[in-house]
Formats: sequence, structure tokens, C-alpha cells
Amino acid sequence: MKAQQTARLELSEQEMRDYGYKVVDAIVAHHLNQHKEKPVAQASRAEMDSLLRENVPEKATAVDDVFNTVMEKVMPYTNIMSHPKFYSFVPGPSNYVSAMADALATGFNVFSGGWAASPAAAELEIVTINWLLSLYGFPKKRGGGIFTSGGSMANLTALITARNIKCGDDFSKAVIYLSDQAHSSNIKAIRVMGFRKEQIRLIPTDMEFKFSINKLKNAINKDRLEGWKPFCLLASAGTTNTGTVDQLTELSEIAKKEDLWFHIDGAYGGAAILSKNGKQLLKGVEKADSLTVDPHKWFYQPYEMGCLLVRNHKWLSGTFTEVPEYLKDVEGNKSEINFYDHGIQLTRRFRALKFYMSVKTFGLKAFREAVQYNFDLCEKVESILRKSAKWEVVSPATLAVINFRYHPINQNLSEEELDALNSKISERVVNSREAMLVTTVLNGQIVLRMCLINPRTTLTDVEETIALCEKMAG
Repeated sequence: MKAQQTARLELSEQEMRDYGYKVVDAIVAHHLNQHKEKPVAQASRAEMDSLLRENVPEKATAVDDVFNTVMEKVMPYTNIMSHPKFYSFVPGPSNYVSAMADALATGFNVFSGGWAASPAAAELEIVTINWLLSLYGFPKKRGGGIFTSGGSMANLTALITARNIKCGDDFSKAVIYLSDQAHSSNIKAIRVMGFRKEQIRLIPTDMEFKFSINKLKNAINKDRLEGWKPFCLLASAGTTNTGTVDQLTELSEIAKKEDLWFHIDGAYGGAAILSKNGKQLLKGVEKADSLTVDPHKWFYQPYEMGCLLVRNHKWLSGTFTEVPEYLKDVEGNKSEINFYDHGIQLTRRFRALKFYMSVKTFGLKAFREAVQYNFDLCEKVESILRKSAKWEVVSPATLAVINFRYHPINQNLSEEELDALNSKISERVVNSREAMLVTTVLNGQIVLRMCLINPRTTLTDVEETIALCEKMAG
């Protein structure tokens, strides 16, 4: 019997055009009007189950009905990470050009794993990685890198490479050093790699939340005396808590002297190099063996997009290359990079396209101006808080992050009362859904943390939020 295909999973040409226009119209409306919406979404599991839970549909549903369901029951229940009053975690400002680039990459279903599948996708990744290598002062000919899903995967890729280069197959006595302010993704990566807890050294930070150099040196010496093998030093270029940049030049000298792999996690703060202020703060970043940056943070790209840069591209290919029988025919020559040989993923989406199209469209100068604006805005906020009798700055404006707490000078409040009060302010602000502003803990104090990397956040937005906090303190 001749097989007949009746289910091609296709729409008609007109249906595709109409559907596409509806999607684009919805995205444009979101970009134009998001500042009028509430940035915080709240719903319980029971509420979401009542809205969306259903058995798998066996029969077709009209395409417009599915779209309307998503617009009415899904999108309103997601935080607006690009909202001007979304200050917590690390906001995702994004930009429309990159969003459309993602639509192109997904619509054409580009496989960005190997050269043979898409020479153009591989070439654009080479081009844009080279832009970043140049920006950070890495060797352009010898250096290399790869786009990843985010900073977590970039850090994992870096640490696997470091382990391979420094330890080979036996890492049973290997030790890694990072500060108590390092991002949690690094601890997760270390554990995923099979390291035991006793192989991880969390070095205390000083009063400025930077690596305690003396304690680091003591730890390395002690480990060597006890028969451990120090292999990696991990520094932060913009901690999530405070935006602090570790002493990169000094740490690089220690790494060189001790023969340690020097990895810098710049997932948050790396993009600050675009501004004059940030370039000075990131002095020494060019000395890293590997560097993580996250374009979906301060390079204003949509999720997902992280990046790992290395001083020598052969470190990546030497760590991750596997050539099974079914890939032997598509290996190509050495200049034709297969990015699946430079990282963990075989199947990879075309991430380079959005970075390429947005930088080409706006120009790097516009990105520089946006980052500098973020610096200036955070410093203005610090000035306002310092002049107020109600607020105390706990950690000053650093890489567009500031930590502060409500602490009226006319009230003799204990530390416990201040902690409870600032927790209450955060809870009430978030529950109002007017702004996303949550707490962190610094020096044992509960503080409010504000991250100001959205180029569309205005001083008025922040002043309104501070006024809201003061109202919620009552």
C-alpha cells in the first residue's frame, strides 16, 4: 500500500503571514507599552493549574485560539525582566533587533554546531567572538571562544577546560580557589565536574567584598604542604551581590607565580568595559586564561546568550573534540571551525546572529553610551540616598549595583529591627507588583539591592520606587 502523508504540520501561506503579523504586533506592543505594565507576576501553582492544566489535545485547535490563550494566560504571568522598574537579580533589558534576529534564526531553524551545516553561522560566530577578543585584549589570532546558553554553561566550559589542561585525567587532589562572593553557578559547575567539597576553597572577602589576598596566599601554601594540587584561581569581574571587581592584576600575578589557571567570571560586569569607568575597573581582565561574559545581561541581548573567551582556541578543541563515525564526513579543514568541538553542546542554536545584527544596527558607540548611562544613573541614586535622613548606603554604586537599607536617623532601631523592616519593605513592594526590589545579605545585614543596567530606566523611575519603599516602611 502506498503511504500517503496527510499531516505535514503546515499552515497555508496566508495563515502563516497572518500569524506572523500577529506575533510581531504583539512583540512591538510589548516593547512600546511594557513600562505601563506591572513588572512583577504572581500566581500560585493552584492558580496556574486552573488556567493552563489540561490533557494532551488529540485534535487540532484553531491557530488563533492557541495564540490568544498564550497572550491571555501565559504572557501576563511572567515577570517583565526588561521593565524599567525591574531592579533585582540581573535584569534582562534586551532589544527589539536581537529579538527579531532570534526569530530569524529559529524560523530558518539554523543548526550552529558545525561548519558543514551552516558556514555562515559558524563564520558569524568567529567574527563576533573576534570582536569580543579585541574588546578584552585577548590574542586575536591565537584566542578563541564560544557562545553558550548563559554564564553557568560558560563557567562550566571554562572549568572543564582548566581541569583538562592543568590536571589531565587525574584530578583527585586538585583544588580550586574562589571568593565567598563568587557566583553560585561556579560552585554548581565544580560539583557537576565531580569535585568533592574538600577540593573547593571559598576564600573570605575583605570589607570591600574583594578577595582577601593574604588569606588566598595562605590557603595555597597550606594546600601544597598538605599534598593537594592547586590548579585554578577564579576571580569575579562584577559580583552579583555588589558589582565588586576583584583585584584582577594582582590575582593574575599570583596565578602565574603558582602555575594556576586564571579564570575570570565577568558574566555580570564584563560588558562594563564598554565605558570609561568600567574599563578602569576591569584593568587586568586581559590577563585571564579564560573569561566569561553574558551578552544577555549588560550587552542587552535576549535570553539565552552567554560567552566564554580563552587565550588559546586549541585549549577548547583539545578538551571537547570527539569524532564519532557519523561526523567524520563533515569535519572539514582546521580553519573551518566546528563549534561542537569547542564546547559541550552538539546541537546549538544560532546565537551569534542577534549579537551581530544588534551591534551592526545600533553601532558599538550606542552600546557604550548605554553602559555609561547605567553607571551615571547608579551614581546619581547613591547621591540621593546619601543626602536622605532615611537611608543608609551599605555598598556604594559599583558597576551599576547599589545596596542600601532603610535606616532613619531619628529612630534608634536595633539590627534585628532594621533587618525585619527592610525585609518588610521588599515584601510589600514586590507584592504591590509596582517594582521588583528584593534583598540580599551583606556583612550579616539584610539590605535592599538595586541593579540598574536597563538603559530605559530613568531617574524618575528610581525616585518613584524609593518613595514607594518609604511608604511601605510605615
